[in-house]
Amino acid sequence: MCAGLLAYALYSQFHLGLDPCPLCIFQRIGIALLGVVFLAAALHDPPGRGAFGYALLIAAAALATLAVAARHVYVQSLPPGSLPSCGAPLAVLLKFMPLLQVIRKVLTGSGECGEVNWRFLGLAMPAWVLIWALLLGGVGVTANLRRGAGAAR
Repeated sequence: MCAGLLAYALYSQFHLGLDPCPLCIFQRIGIALLGVVFLAAALHDPPGRGAFGYALLIAAAALATLAVAARHVYVQSLPPGSLPSCGAPLAVLLKFMPLLQVIRKVLTGSGECGEVNWRFLGLAMPAWVLIWALLLGGVGVTANLRRGAGAAR
């Protein structure tokens, strides 16, 4: 599912011409991280405490993605003109600023993050990322907790 979400993000960027804003990039990183943890948990298939560990990693990746997506939904809900003007592209920020400062600047949201240029069933892309991160995180945590509890018996 994570690979499918990332594939659609790339399709929308390269085929539909929807360039991602910095918050979109961070959401993609979160979904990719979630997918990597899912893959590691599936390949490792640990019993007991290992499954609990993967549940924690999945929860952390999902919550981080949820936080960025929620911030993006909030930025998109602000009235026009209430956001600062667009800043430099993410690549330029990373070249000239320390990583933590870039993350702080990106999470404050720029004008380009406030644009809504795609909708499906009335929801913009960040709202869909929020929904998918919540669903995938919930399923991943539940599955690993059940696996860990079953092995602990």
